[in-house]
Amino acid sequence: MIDAEGVIKRFGPRTILRGIDLRVETGETLVIIGGSGCGKSTFLKCVIGLHHPDGGKIVVDGIEVAKLKTEAEIADYRRRFGYLFQEGALFDSMTVWENITFGLRYLTDIPSGKYRGIASDCLALVGLKDVEDFKPSELSGGMKKRVALARAIAAQPSYILYDEPTTGLDPIMTDVIADLILDLQKQLKVTAIMVTHDMKAAYKVASRIAMFHEGKVLQVAHPDIIKISDNPYVRQFVDGKSEGPIKMKLKEFEAETASNAQPDKEGS
Repeated sequence: MIDAEGVIKRFGPRTILRGIDLRVETGETLVIIGGSGCGKSTFLKCVIGLHHPDGGKIVVDGIEVAKLKTEAEIADYRRRFGYLFQEGALFDSMTVWENITFGLRYLTDIPSGKYRGIASDCLALVGLKDVEDFKPSELSGGMKKRVALARAIAAQPSYILYDEPTTGLDPIMTDVIADLILDLQKQLKVTAIMVTHDMKAAYKVASRIAMFHEGKVLQVAHPDIIKISDNPYVRQFVDGKSEGPIKMKLKEFEAETASNAQPDKEGS
């Protein structure tokens, strides 16, 4: 289980997360939605330990992430996770099977002689075969996403974090990736958090959906409840409307950012 309590994260003068309270139950797929810059990806990076919260805490399986100090502790903790990055983040100079097994040498004691077989097994799980020796440049966008997904599951994680897994894909391939996420959840019994703007994919894979706005959680509910939410911020986002409270808040944020960017007269 992943339990976040009052999580705050700042980058310089900007506060990205403003007190996130969120619990992810074992075996569920929690989907996080919300506008750009509201803290969705930042929250994922706090969960995996790439960022440390400036306030609050994140506890995973009884372990408070911020209290991990040594490289060995951090590595042991991260073995629990698979991470699918927004753009796949495949290494161009490596073959498909080398990309998939890249983390095994750092996160596991599996003999290197087994790596290629593991890569083939993971590719089969995501619906690919006979591409082990291809380079990323030789793959389509959808194939790259699947290879990145195969890499995320290679170390048999307990948790998978999906950061915008359908970005840049056409509607059909988006649905294929959503189906894959559902199939992997059923086959591997993993707990997952998925960040997305794609409401169709969100409704399809989610056990629950959490709406982030301005670094806070506005609502967490079953997809059927989110579809009919009467929260004006949630309603505007899921309907994809340009007019509404989110737009007004965005204007206020832009004005505040422009004001903060002005040089201090005494120091200029």
